[in-house]
Amino acid sequence: MYPAVGMTKAEVIDYYARVADAILPQLKDRPVTRIRFPDGVAGQQFFEKNVPAGAPDWVRRQRLAASPGAEDEGTMLTLPFLDDLPSLVWSANQGALELHTPQWRVGPRGGLRNPDRLVIDLDPGAPAALHDCARVAHLVADRLRADGLEPVPVTSGSKGLQLYAPLRGRRTVLEVRQYARDLAHELAAEHPRQIVALMTKNLRGGKVLLDWSQNHPAKTTITPYSLRGRDRPTVAAPRTWAELDDDELRQLTPDEVLDRLADIGDLLAPGR
Repeated sequence: MYPAVGMTKAEVIDYYARVADAILPQLKDRPVTRIRFPDGVAGQQFFEKNVPAGAPDWVRRQRLAASPGAEDEGTMLTLPFLDDLPSLVWSANQGALELHTPQWRVGPRGGLRNPDRLVIDLDPGAPAALHDCARVAHLVADRLRADGLEPVPVTSGSKGLQLYAPLRGRRTVLEVRQYARDLAHELAAEHPRQIVALMTKNLRGGKVLLDWSQNHPAKTTITPYSLRGRDRPTVAAPRTWAELDDDELRQLTPDEVLDRLADIGDLLAPGR
């Protein structure tokens, strides 16, 4: 699956099985958009929203209309839910390295619940890099804490990081999205040399984009503890705030994430 390091499909399955206690609570009741790499990261890849033909009956699925604002808005989809270990292993065996989920969950009767988390994605524009994201993350966190939220940093396994803040589900998805948008634009106005809140590429050089749009009902974000489909295996990994100040801050490998779980536990667990 990762030719550069020789990581096999069996090892991908083993990783997901061993990280199940941490990733399953993040996946629970959230439809999963998977990025599949049938021939490994050196081959073709594709997004998959629907449950594929031939999926086992025990893989939970639900018919839902594509969210407003999505390219396929209004289309009825049969969405998979990876709520248990067998489903997680089945997905890994299909070469689904990346698991992406929305900020909302589906209720017991099938309705969409209000978001239970807010996410701000910090994306560096070259020559800005991960350390620049870490510095900006502290600014964002200070603002979130002032509003009564407690964010957790997650290095994305790609270039930047995300900040997740648990919500009580009292606000609609559009209210949460508007709050995130206002926060990003206010911080960009206060720190124009470091932060940008617009997607326009020619504005992003040397700055950190605060991507607030992933709170949109049609958007998904890489699930914490998911692998990434890069040349070398990395993971979307929850981090401590102290780590963000480390001069050697970098993205983590699957083995490092497993070691951390054994040592310090799940940083996204309630009460942590």
